[in-house]
Amino acid sequence: MEVVIVPDAKAGGELIAEAMAQLLRRKPDALLGVATGSTPLPVYEALAAKAGSGAVDTSRARIAQLDEYVGLPADHPESYRSVLRREVLEPLGIGLDAFLGPDGTAEDVQGACEAYDEALATAGGVDLQLLGIGTDGHIGFNEPCSSLASRTRIKTLTEQTRIDNARFFDGDIGQVPHHVITQGIGTILEARHLVLLATGEGKADAVAATVEGPVAAVCPASALQLHPHATVVVDEAAASKLKLADYFRHTYANKPEWQGI
Repeated sequence: MEVVIVPDAKAGGELIAEAMAQLLRRKPDALLGVATGSTPLPVYEALAAKAGSGAVDTSRARIAQLDEYVGLPADHPESYRSVLRREVLEPLGIGLDAFLGPDGTAEDVQGACEAYDEALATAGGVDLQLLGIGTDGHIGFNEPCSSLASRTRIKTLTEQTRIDNARFFDGDIGQVPHHVITQGIGTILEARHLVLLATGEGKADAVAATVEGPVAAVCPASALQLHPHATVVVDEAAASKLKLADYFRHTYANKPEWQGI
């Protein structure tokens, strides 16, 4: 696992956006896995700026959704399909025909989960999966004690996660669904490159457990240690609990520029 410590969220967004741009220059129809929430916004803003300036062509890129609320109509403003349309697809000039996501309104939820895993495989797999991390170490909506071999499935959100997400629902936790469809940890680990972005002191404990702790279901993100190409990008605040922070700074500062992240 490579750990890159950046000054702030903007720098992290620019670094990851450039990695995505380099991928798209090599493979214009790459399948990018994207996450929602406030943390990845600097990535999407930086990538859109590159596309707008002509530094990269995103017109053939494909987008894959990480998770979705169960029961919210696709056109609900806080369904993740709607959020990603506003924050990723439209700014990058990508149509819905190049978008893959699970059906959160399906009557057969389990069938929808299995169909999404099949769709990802049929599409050739995710080339780069962007991840955030919860204060409890969750990735996607794989809450603590999720199976490290899990596939896309329905999950019940913890009360803390619903509290955290209430800010997107006018602060009303009652509007936050109890269930989601999420790519499982096993599904996530099939992406060719995993990039986790974490910013802020509130993520410091989770980052330390992910990077320096044991691989354990109690910290789902620790499964990234099992991946052959996982990159963790953190700002100084999120890196504040890392015992090996100085080593990570040294290794990145002396890394050959051509390697990228």
